[in-house]
Amino acid sequence: MRKRVILMAAAALCACMCHNTMTFAEDSEEAAQQLLHDVSGTYEELFPVICDPQYDSLWLEDCTAIVGEEMAPMCADMLKSACVGTLYGPEAAEAYADDPENAQFDCFFINGVSRFVFDGNHISGTDENGEEVFGYDYTYSGPLSIAGMMDGYLYETDAEEAGEFRYFFMLPDTPGSTYHIEFRYGSDAEALAQYDEGAYAYWLAAGFPADHDEQLVEDVIALFTEENLAGMGEEAAQEAVSEAAGSAAEDMTEAAESAA
Repeated sequence: MRKRVILMAAAALCACMCHNTMTFAEDSEEAAQQLLHDVSGTYEELFPVICDPQYDSLWLEDCTAIVGEEMAPMCADMLKSACVGTLYGPEAAEAYADDPENAQFDCFFINGVSRFVFDGNHISGTDENGEEVFGYDYTYSGPLSIAGMMDGYLYETDAEEAGEFRYFFMLPDTPGSTYHIEFRYGSDAEALAQYDEGAYAYWLAAGFPADHDEQLVEDVIALFTEENLAGMGEEAAQEAVSEAAGSAAEDMTEAAESAA
């Protein structure tokens, strides 16, 4: 029913809100160190916060301003659902192989971490009970890109027991620039650079400052809708509504024929 919109979501939301294209002419260890400084703080998962029903009116208001009242509910639902997938890695790659238009990104934390703490070169994580899951010092390893679409910095710890926390790949988003952060972590740097295949397919963690206020919630939702719907004005939205209606009719016809 929503193939056109979901296809746009798969392309535009693959990095949730990754609109800062970093020029690696500026890439350096100094810049990488600055990023760690800029993201210092404690983070929880972004989407459980901003997808809480109490903020539905904010989504509708921001979407209406871009695509019009008729299309706004559909776009709001699409934006909220595109990054709350429950599959990643080989399982997601297999599930979406034949239906990429309906792919969802998993933007949650994995491997038992409930909160992350960035403190300079030291990155740590705690579980839902506040117990530390890991905590290591990291050094800049070099630039990394996810499938040539999302450029960022790769950091590595020399702790032999680090396992799935050996590498951290950080996109250039910061609370000061985009109100959130985006990152990946794992044991295989090559796999971290893959988009729709490998151990981390369709996964990109999105963090939100744990000490956020209501204004920050409003700001990040507004940014999310603006960045991902900016190229979809009312005329295009109306066309998508018509296509969705046609697709729904086809689905109903197919269902009726199957029942018969």
